[in-house]
Amino acid sequence: MSARTEDGSAGDVDYGTIGAGYSSYRRPDRRIAGFIAEALGDAASVLNVGAGAGSYEDAARGVTAVEPSESMRAQRPAHLAPAVDAVAEDLPFADGEFDAAMTLFSVHQWSDVRAGLREMRRVTRGPVVILTCDPALVRDFWLYRYAPEVLDTEARRYPPVEELAAALGGTCTVRSVPIPLDCTDGFNEAYYGRPEVLLEPAARQACSAWSFVDDGVRARFDEALRHDLRSGAWEEQFGQLRSRPSYEGSLVLVRATP
Repeated sequence: MSARTEDGSAGDVDYGTIGAGYSSYRRPDRRIAGFIAEALGDAASVLNVGAGAGSYEDAARGVTAVEPSESMRAQRPAHLAPAVDAVAEDLPFADGEFDAAMTLFSVHQWSDVRAGLREMRRVTRGPVVILTCDPALVRDFWLYRYAPEVLDTEARRYPPVEELAAALGGTCTVRSVPIPLDCTDGFNEAYYGRPEVLLEPAARQACSAWSFVDDGVRARFDEALRHDLRSGAWEEQFGQLRSRPSYEGSLVLVRATP
């Protein structure tokens, strides 16, 4: 397991550095929340690992949150219970303590994905639900034309879906999650029909993959996208996305039962 930062972050990103303002752009989307709630079923006790600022916890009942980053724990809204300071690979709970467990946009940041998922399986009687991106699909997004380094980073960081299923065991299903045009959760693909938003530095900072590229990549992206938006080149190739109600990209929901 990698050492934790001063902020407490335990994976490959220091949220003490990039986490400020995260919750302003990464607000839970009610339609994605519906898929999560369906996957959790009627579970009365739910563990949320890598909980961040608490996105999507309202989709479940009786949530116990785990989040190692102090800055992310501080951004949790007042109506949510405080998060436990712990890491996925070493959960401080008894075997089978929870009806269900979830981890949302988090597994790609863990130092040992298999160990973390084995821990989730150990403490969970029922379904374990993972919202993540399929690394085999992330490069299909238009952003690859402008900042391939960012999506190459995402493809490298996201564990293959088969690896997640193998670590959890049991019966596993994988479901594509459509992304709404006005999605309120600001990951990269959420802006499939609103490219202008990714010109905002704060929007990019809320997507951790951007923290792995240098200022030159960000400047080149900004210049190229602004040019294509002014010239109409982006509209010519991708403009149909502005009116597409939803987009099926790399976002998937993995659900495993014992």
